[in-house]
Amino acid sequence: MQPNIPDSVDNSVVISLIYAAMAEDIGKNGDITSDSTIPEDVNFSGMMVARHPMCIAGLGLAGLIFKSVNPDLDWISDVEDGDFVEAETVLATITGSARDLLMAERTALNLLQHLSGIATLAHEYVEAIKGTGAYILDTRKTVPMYRELAKYAARMGGVTNHRMRLDDLVLIKDNHIAVAGDIVTAIGRAKAAGHTKIEVECDDLDQVKLALNEGVEAILLDNMTLDQLRDAVDLIGDQARTEASGGVNLKTVRAIAETGVKSISVGRITQSAPAVDIGLDWKP
Repeated sequence: MQPNIPDSVDNSVVISLIYAAMAEDIGKNGDITSDSTIPEDVNFSGMMVARHPMCIAGLGLAGLIFKSVNPDLDWISDVEDGDFVEAETVLATITGSARDLLMAERTALNLLQHLSGIATLAHEYVEAIKGTGAYILDTRKTVPMYRELAKYAARMGGVTNHRMRLDDLVLIKDNHIAVAGDIVTAIGRAKAAGHTKIEVECDDLDQVKLALNEGVEAILLDNMTLDQLRDAVDLIGDQARTEASGGVNLKTVRAIAETGVKSISVGRITQSAPAVDIGLDWKP
């Protein structure tokens, strides 16, 4: 696989991030350590190695970071984003100027470890509910300016993307309801504005009944107990899509899925997934 920007990701977003990230790390005077200790004509090879099992995301982007420093660096990889690899798998080999490899190393690893961490956690959630018929959604809880890449990484782990932006879907949450006065008023105003694709957050069965009467597309069941979720699913039937949220972790997610909800949104996948351990091992 050659370094590339995934088709599903906005090229301009990625390119601007790569150049901003490299400028942040290089500074005004470049890599003064490598420039002063390594002769300009020395070439080396570096192997990106997974230190433990993980799902890969951002490998091609890491390659582009190396290429942004020196287009003549040689990049070889048989691994693709979305692949689940075992420990000690060589993800890619990069060969060329040792100075250039060292200059790009940290930025490339930072991005790859972060995105693969998201993909790996996403994969764990997907595996945890396998066979239940439910699916996992991500959220807008992302580092500013990295949402597109974070959601791409979540997809690589098997998660379905929820809203990318605020203009994707009307999602009426508790704060909207509080300001509007009540759930019926909030839904009515959204419909009056011409919106037909509406999801509304409900905290209890009374709100669920009101939302159903208004004919919304989806109902977000927030912070409900398992018994409450089962009752809500029975009440809703096929009148609206169901989404569970709140109190979701790897220990609870399967029980939540087994209540019959169609989807489960998990903020921590893009908000707080731990980075995976990927090293760059050097050889002459």
